[in-house]
Amino acid sequence: MHSLIVVAHHDPRALTHSLARKIAEGITQANPANTFEIADLAGEGFDPRFGFADHAVHHREASPPADVLAEQARIERADALVLVYPIYWWSMPALLKGWIDRVFSNGWAFDFSPDRPFVKKLQRLQVHLVAVGGADADTFLRHGYGKAMTTQIDHGIFDYCGARVVSSQRLLESETLDPALHLETASVIGQRLFATVEAMDPVQGAATCA
Repeated sequence: MHSLIVVAHHDPRALTHSLARKIAEGITQANPANTFEIADLAGEGFDPRFGFADHAVHHREASPPADVLAEQARIERADALVLVYPIYWWSMPALLKGWIDRVFSNGWAFDFSPDRPFVKKLQRLQVHLVAVGGADADTFLRHGYGKAMTTQIDHGIFDYCGARVVSSQRLLESETLDPALHLETASVIGQRLFATVEAMDPVQGAATCA
């Protein structure tokens, strides 16, 4: 099975990138036949700005630009989509949000038209979210940030398109804890990635916060 691991961090030396590599290692450790592709949005220079061309796509006045088509093809090749990103202001970075804004377009991720029933088009897609945060779990719980992120991202983005969020992990206290702890968690995420999808285990498949 094949996974697309999307990383949204400008610094290739950051913990976010190390976590993505550990997830990839775990995927192949679990089964050498499994494959992966890492999409480094910053390193590849993806333009996250939703512009006139994207607006025309939304209104079905034009086909998606070449860079968007390339990203959609990457997702179509994957059995699982893994997003690895730092938490900025209690959400995902603008780079990743812009990737979603442009790539999850009308006509591809969903079908919206005023005169036809709404259609979710990504029901085959299995999604895993790995967010890296500096705050602790009590902060997310006390202020409702965790619930807000789940509502906005898990449900607001992926459920809207029909994709299923199989797991949702938050690796917190990233600036104070030993990075080795989170790297080990990332390795386990990778090792269990396709076991979760194949077995459809209701416990492993439930969204969790770490």
